[in-house]
Amino acid sequence: MINKITGDIEAVLKQIPDGATIMTSGFGLAGQPIELIEALIDAGPRELTLINNNASSSERGIAKLLLSGLVKKIVCSFPRSSGSTLFGELYHAGKIELELVPQGNLACRIQAAGAGLGAVFTPTGYGTSLAEGKETRTIHGKNYVLEYPLSADYALIYADQADRWGNLVYRKAARNFGPIMAKAVSTTIAQVNDIVELGTFDPEAIITPGIFVQHVVKVEDIV
Repeated sequence: MINKITGDIEAVLKQIPDGATIMTSGFGLAGQPIELIEALIDAGPRELTLINNNASSSERGIAKLLLSGLVKKIVCSFPRSSGSTLFGELYHAGKIELELVPQGNLACRIQAAGAGLGAVFTPTGYGTSLAEGKETRTIHGKNYVLEYPLSADYALIYADQADRWGNLVYRKAARNFGPIMAKAVSTTIAQVNDIVELGTFDPEAIITPGIFVQHVVKVEDIV
């Protein structure tokens, strides 16, 4: 019987090795698996590379992970949010590396990894410092930059509901990066608010099929 629900998330997270690359969903706090990220801190893998949209926008979740010193590099679109100084302090102190990726390119590169593409041409960044050292091409009179897929070892994502097969549905803006990240990694761990009986979901409503999810944990089983 397929059952991807775990009550022992600590054991799952302890399998993440030092040096792993991890994607985390979220647009600010919307869709950020806060409790799962903080459980990762307790597991303690070091020298992590983190791929997400925002470096920090509060004192919890990603911000707390960065403050723990477990992250050596972050790949993101918005390393700073309004009123947030944490990333800037870490970066200027030489405690973290940054790869800045425009938001559309970030999503496109993650999608490319999930689709098995070798690379994509995008107009975003052409003629700027972000394109330095990269291949460029003019296609139908428009200039493009070659960008390579972004994949990872693990994805920590947030969804609203799951069944025991790992099928996921999301709530509104919390959907953001979760679905594409689940397809671009080797192992997806989903934090959910509720677990429903198999067959509850209309198949047309399932956003992330269980084939892309290896572990599901309910919020109350994390905290």
